[in-house]
Amino acid sequence: MSIMTHPELAAFPVVVEMDVAWGDMDAFAHVNNVVYFRYFENARIAYLDRVGWMRSREETGLGPIVASTSARYRKPLSYPDHLLVGVRAGELQSDRVTIEYRLVSARWDAVATDGQAVVVSFDYRQGRKAPIPDAVRAAIIELEGARQ
Repeated sequence: MSIMTHPELAAFPVVVEMDVAWGDMDAFAHVNNVVYFRYFENARIAYLDRVGWMRSREETGLGPIVASTSARYRKPLSYPDHLLVGVRAGELQSDRVTIEYRLVSARWDAVATDGQAVVVSFDYRQGRKAPIPDAVRAAIIELEGARQ
């Protein structure tokens, strides 16, 4: 399977493709603002899988949890459309990473939305934040270094 690409996503090491569903739209005939966060979530999970953080949660109890999230809407989306969502790590700290998103619309051939989330490392067994596991941190650095 070949992943489509777009020049606006050149700096994003993980790109997820998805289609706008009819049910994503609201009464104003455009994608509801809440749905963009689902698109971001799909991309974020692909990224976290790629760096082993989801596996870490299953094996050790140390996993990611979203502390905050935001979006900047640039162009409205509607059905039908094909989307590319790029995801990358921004600032990497001892216990958190800022995840950046860029959503490109095939219909517009342009960026429709930018977003970000602060993802904190969380010890699900102890119920508190924890340092990002070393293997996950190394995988993030390696993945992000590959785009340099």
